[in-house]
Amino acid sequence: MTDERERRPETPAEADGTTGLFTALGKMLKRLRERKGLTQKDFGQLVGYGPDAISSMERGVRLIRPEVLEQADALLDAGGMLKDAIPEVREAMGRARTRHPEWYRGYADLEAQAKALHVYSNQLVPGLLQTEAYARAVFSQWRPLLSEHTIEKRVADRMARQQIFEPWPCPTFSFVLDESVLLRPIGGREVHMKQLQNLLRIGELRAVELQVMPMDREEQPSMDGPFNLLTVRKGEQVAYVEIHTYPRLITDAEEVRVLSERYGLLRAQALRPSESLDLIDKLRGSL
Repeated sequence: MTDERERRPETPAEADGTTGLFTALGKMLKRLRERKGLTQKDFGQLVGYGPDAISSMERGVRLIRPEVLEQADALLDAGGMLKDAIPEVREAMGRARTRHPEWYRGYADLEAQAKALHVYSNQLVPGLLQTEAYARAVFSQWRPLLSEHTIEKRVADRMARQQIFEPWPCPTFSFVLDESVLLRPIGGREVHMKQLQNLLRIGELRAVELQVMPMDREEQPSMDGPFNLLTVRKGEQVAYVEIHTYPRLITDAEEVRVLSERYGLLRAQALRPSESLDLIDKLRGSL
């Protein structure tokens, strides 16, 4: 049942036929994992993913990459069943269409192709850094209320976006988070704690620099709200803002320059990456 009150209707994106393939592989992966007596956390540690990501794969809402299938085939004694599906998976990945809402797809396409991505947030943890539970809590609190189907689809889409961290070489990333973002316990204590753990994990990636803007700073270069800067084709930079669910992709050179200047000031005034991770770890330990 769709939510008729939702301002932006979803456009179906399962027409490429990939959904059934990944749903079937997810069920097979779950059965083999359980037969081996492994939890999602145990298996995730063996293949380099968190339990939330494994859960998404097993439910068919996240693509299972060929390298994961190859590892899983050996670890779970699948006898070649998972490896045999790799050609079909590669083909499906090549023709899979972005599953985001129509209004978001222009930005999502640019994000997937970006050479560099810089994000400032003073409200929520950015989507690329969210855990599945945090994302679900965010969408569950959305107003007007979303249907359960829409919530699950948006969570799946958000988790799929995070595969941008996986290829090598990958884009370079920087994030500046207002300290208030870290203090806001979206979803409750357990969700909050795991979200802080996820920030620590991603902040240790070689291609990522994560900084925190302390609340005691007397100057704040961007009081207007969050924004993203993307470096795309031939070094061209564009910006993206979304205020009260209204998105805007900015390509005007002068507007982009202003936001880029603000971002530079934010990074200069924020804590260094190592100091930022220490603060996040301290906050996590206090929960």
